Amino acid sequence: MSNGGEERGVRLRDLRVLALGVVLFGAGWPITKDALRDATPLWFATSRAGLAALGVGLLLLALGRLSWPGRRDWPAVLAVGLLQLGAFFALTHVALAALPSGRIAVLSNVTIYWLVPLSVLVLGERVSRVRWIAAALALAGAAVLLGPWSIDWSSPGVVLANALLVTAALLWSISIITTRRLPPARPMMELLPFCFGVALLVLVPLALLREPAGGLGLHALPHAAFIGLVAAPVGTWCVIEAGRRLPSTVASVGFMLGPVIGVATGALWLGEAVGWDVWLGGALIAAGVVVAVRG
Repeated sequence: MSNGGEERGVRLRDLRVLALGVVLFGAGWPITKDALRDATPLWFATSRAGLAALGVGLLLLALGRLSWPGRRDWPAVLAVGLLQLGAFFALTHVALAALPSGRIAVLSNVTIYWLVPLSVLVLGERVSRVRWIAAALALAGAAVLLGPWSIDWSSPGVVLANALLVTAALLWSISIITTRRLPPARPMMELLPFCFGVALLVLVPLALLREPAGGLGLHALPHAAFIGLVAAPVGTWCVIEAGRRLPSTVASVGFMLGPVIGVATGALWLGEAVGWDVWLGGALIAAGVVVAVRG
């Protein structure tokens, strides 16, 4: 297998796909946080996966492209369904009940913690010195945005929520590595209904166990419709394709723009505080993206 990575060019089309996914996922966290005023976390995550599976499935059926995955498709379906969707949704939505949406957007999107070293170790990807600098800039921006000095380390619930987000980013990174190491035979869009279906196998039992009296109220229904029918399927397809096609540093640094959008949207919509850290962190991440693409 080719090492890929730095040997591959950065195409404008792939950058556009990455940008769309970043916008949808970044803005999705404040929308989800607002929905939790009238919904419980795991049932909202379940509705997100269920609506996405239904929406994409009906679209593919109408186009005559809905068919059962083949043998080569299942590693990607299981990796995305179990890790990037099922476990990721569960961990992030539970954490969202305890933390601001901006912090969720930061920690859950910091795949660069894991994706670059895993790409080097598992895929044998070669990362140039310039792109290591880009990764360092993005991590510095994440550190500024995250503001670990602002965490209430005396609160076990807050510390646990932050740990859940770091774990979610790891699971997302493993999913990306799997789809790159074992690419499916069919386009990922045609596999998404099955990926979301696998995610439901994780989310439904968890929701029944942890939130037996939970669910969605009327206020949360429009939020669920947008997240489930637009942001989840389109955003997931975008980040999967970007993760598969772009060098690991470009993809993971690009994902870091999601927190900037999430923090900004959270400030505008939910009134979450925005200070010097948002401006400085956003500037560092943007610089990292520019260096990664040009490097």
